[in-house]
Amino acid sequence: MSNYKELKSECYKANMELPQLDLVVYTFGNVSAVDREKGVFAIKPSGVPYETLKEEDIVIVDFNNKVVEGEMRPSSDTKTHAFLYSNWDHIGGICHTHSCYAVSWAQAQMDIPLFGTTHADHNTSDIPCAPPMSDANIAGDYEHMTGQQILDCFHEKNISPEEVEMVLIGNHGPFTWGKNAQKAVYNSKVLEEIARMAYLTLQINPNAPRLKEALIKKHYERKHGEGAYYGQS
Repeated sequence: MSNYKELKSECYKANMELPQLDLVVYTFGNVSAVDREKGVFAIKPSGVPYETLKEEDIVIVDFNNKVVEGEMRPSSDTKTHAFLYSNWDHIGGICHTHSCYAVSWAQAQMDIPLFGTTHADHNTSDIPCAPPMSDANIAGDYEHMTGQQILDCFHEKNISPEEVEMVLIGNHGPFTWGKNAQKAVYNSKVLEEIARMAYLTLQINPNAPRLKEALIKKHYERKHGEGAYYGQS
């Protein structure tokens, strides 16, 4: 009997949302869920197709990337997840995909501009794209340094990871996070839709104006602000 059944279940269910939401193909992508009290997180095993993935396949890893429970090798991105959990103690889940439109912006090495209220419902700034990694870091501890890339990007752009729960890694793809694994997946789908809308906007009008500040403020605050009134809670 696993000591981490609930954590594995949360992680498994979140991973299985990715193909349902058309965010992954084949074995692309991974989701993790953290248990702060036990100092471990659950993550998808490396290279296992979603159609054959089982809850018991989920791997439990500590923040030093040591496997605590599981028979399979954890995701190749495990060190990135561990780095983010170690540095941002407010997050409860992380999602990484290679979804088409988000990856396209990452390959173009461009922030996703804030064009409309759909974007503003979730972020008050452009979605940042971290620059490609240096050759020295690529040759070194690559996955660990991917986490450092994300932290450096947010520091340099003066962005809060509590307000902007998504990022693009230049020439690679998106990472998202949230209060739990399901919210990280939710943010991944939101990011993909925002990326698609921004791409189409520029196809229709290459000189499309950014959303004005008053609308950014209104749409973000009505959903996330002190007097938020969106939804039923």
